[in-house]
Amino acid sequence: MSEVAPEVLAPAGNWDCVRAAVANGAQAVYFGLDKFNARMRADNFTRGDLAALVPFLHGHGVRAYVTMNVLIFPAEMSEALQYLDELDAAGVDAVIVQDLGLAELVSRYRREGRWQIELHISTQMTVSSPEAVRWVDEMFDPQQIVLSRELSLKEIEACAKATSKPIEVFCHGALCVAYSGQCLTSETLGQRSANRGECAQACRMPYRLEVDGRMRDLGERRYIFSPQDLCALERVPEMLAAGVRSFKIEGRLKSPEYVAATTRAYRRAIDAALLGKTVPSAELGDDLYAMQMSFSRGFSFGWLEGTDHPLLTHGRFGKKRGALVGRIVRCGEGWVELAGVPAIPIAPGDGFVIDAGQDRNEEQGGRIWKVRGARLFFHGKGSHIDWSSVRPGDLLWKTADPALERRLHATWSNFGRSAQQAADVLDIRFEGRLGGQLTASCRGVMVGSGQPLEPAENRPLTPEVIAGQFGRLGGTGYRLGECRYEVEEGLMLPLSVLNRMRRELVEKLPGAVTAPAARPALDWAGWEGDFAPIKATDKYKLTVLCREPEQAYAAAAAGIKRLYLDFSDLRQLAPVAEKLRAEYPGVAVWVATLRILKPKETGYFKFLHAAQPDGVLVRNLGAALWFKEKSLPMVADFSLNAANPESVKVLRSYGMQRVTVSYDLNAHQLADLLRSACGPELELTLHQHIPMFHTEHCVFCTFLSQGHSFKDCGRPCEHHRVRVMDRTYAMHYLRSDEGCRNTLFNGRAQTAARYVAGMRRMGLRCFRLELLDESPEQTTALISSYRALMHGKITPEHLMEKLDLLDRIGVTETK
Repeated sequence: MSEVAPEVLAPAGNWDCVRAAVANGAQAVYFGLDKFNARMRADNFTRGDLAALVPFLHGHGVRAYVTMNVLIFPAEMSEALQYLDELDAAGVDAVIVQDLGLAELVSRYRREGRWQIELHISTQMTVSSPEAVRWVDEMFDPQQIVLSRELSLKEIEACAKATSKPIEVFCHGALCVAYSGQCLTSETLGQRSANRGECAQACRMPYRLEVDGRMRDLGERRYIFSPQDLCALERVPEMLAAGVRSFKIEGRLKSPEYVAATTRAYRRAIDAALLGKTVPSAELGDDLYAMQMSFSRGFSFGWLEGTDHPLLTHGRFGKKRGALVGRIVRCGEGWVELAGVPAIPIAPGDGFVIDAGQDRNEEQGGRIWKVRGARLFFHGKGSHIDWSSVRPGDLLWKTADPALERRLHATWSNFGRSAQQAADVLDIRFEGRLGGQLTASCRGVMVGSGQPLEPAENRPLTPEVIAGQFGRLGGTGYRLGECRYEVEEGLMLPLSVLNRMRRELVEKLPGAVTAPAARPALDWAGWEGDFAPIKATDKYKLTVLCREPEQAYAAAAAGIKRLYLDFSDLRQLAPVAEKLRAEYPGVAVWVATLRILKPKETGYFKFLHAAQPDGVLVRNLGAALWFKEKSLPMVADFSLNAANPESVKVLRSYGMQRVTVSYDLNAHQLADLLRSACGPELELTLHQHIPMFHTEHCVFCTFLSQGHSFKDCGRPCEHHRVRVMDRTYAMHYLRSDEGCRNTLFNGRAQTAARYVAGMRRMGLRCFRLELLDESPEQTTALISSYRALMHGKITPEHLMEKLDLLDRIGVTETK
């Protein structure tokens, strides 16, 4: 367990958030650049910003952490290393990394003395057990490790005791329902990769449940995958005792007011805890209220106090609510009355939402005109409420507090602006019309939007919107002056385009601050010769992953020589393996680990080991360490996220016979990976139902029982077949594993059949079929069809039509 001093680690998506964090007591700030970070929708910074940003932070005693918490594709590694070289040269203190290959390269260049920048392991690497902590410690020697959000205080302590490195834990903000680094829903449903910073927040959408073939009425509980936000403010002392040394606040897409409120609250709580004191109840209440108003979907302790599925995800809504005021007892035209005087402050001008529940699918709101005790009168012109639909029993939420916003804004608005007040003034001219680009001109420099202006549906570009984005010039040495607008009304552009234009304009201005000069290029291609040579004449190998015993028997009878057993009931493994060996000599029986390992869960591995398997399909880093110590052959599964040759090399060096290709790679990226000569080391999942969500949250327990965890839920997962309907009416399969973790599988299977011939020519020879709910007869037919494809007896098109399959490789390529 580390003995370093604790820090408040605040998020920053732009300069205003940086100032808000520093002014309110952050000891470290994390931010992303315009590439290779998991929040690409944030304003983000550029490498050119580092020359001003890093000295600003260091000048106030604050550390600078840059996120590169995404997977790196094969063709991107050179650029990623150039980014890192510039980060190190700029004095950035640490880089937060997900990709195994990139982590290895950072570790290598630190050992060689080329870089001083610290390596921090991202939560995207899914470090959820003491064994995983030991694994990353052994492989990369990181300087800080970010744990998965799904751990309790006791589990965090167990992980902290496994290392001398500082442990970083999220203490506040939005909770992903899926394990970070393991969510493939955005890619599957929306072609936007969460592992590439483009999460579509599918978990915040409404869904319906089909139970045993019938739709289940859940009433207003439709947001079954949308957790409440994490708020650990009242558990800071316990987190410190558990070994947490970096208290991380989520929110690079949030406002400066949110950053100010959360940073101030956690800094106050940590300072008090270090002195053995508690925050006075009045101040604690003020802090909780300020954080609720800045952004809240409702607060919970997340997983810190253990499992309580209904508390984590109530299912009633999936977006910001603010602070709950109370329940309406009487109402009339323009007014509502509550059961008593509200406990939170209410003043004219405050914003409110009337929550009628999802059963009426209504949400209306407005601003308060006056307050008379428990009766609130709404402003007629500032509120758009159909009062005939407002009823007693509806909930009232406070969503805006202008006075609080002004107080929070005042904490940072003038902080660090002394240089900016004397900054160079930029007068900018904007021009644009329908179908053409928006252009911005200043001092002989012109930049364009790069995409045409289109008719606006609801949020048109206005002078205020454009000035708001171009006015974000903190730390650049400039401030916005006079703006001239010759832009047609009623048009739109994404705000991200305006942000890019602003950065590009500043970088091109004469005398602008530029990024540090690049150092000599790094030589990172020396590993290519480590892989076995390609032999285009190699025969293919077909493996099958089975989730039911009958599937395994059918696959063995069809002549499959390697089976992966992935049973939800681990007690079935040993007898099924014994029967397979007895009845089908020559079949190799491998077992698949659970996708997640948490503290005190290595007992699951004993079931796998008792089956005397020929090898293990490894799905988490802790399992890699455990089974290596047992000297069992291993294959790395897709969940270890091998997306480039360096990550393949990391896993192969640890003893993996083969490495399953990351599902984030499309056909072109897979081809790039094969060109590095590692084809024989890879295994491609050729046929599968993509696992979209993989989550600690149990839908079975929350919505099909009265329980709170596996201890009292009655295990409805063992008695019911459940499918989930999304907004497009597509049905998806929900399954629970031995650890009570849920996986939502895409309802339609997909195939990479169209790419098989080309991949085989490039050296790929191992292909896997993954079954879900196929019968023995369907299993036999499926194997027969793919053998026919491999032997050229049927075309990919014929196979896809015959089996009704999606034409897709991984999750980001479709036709």
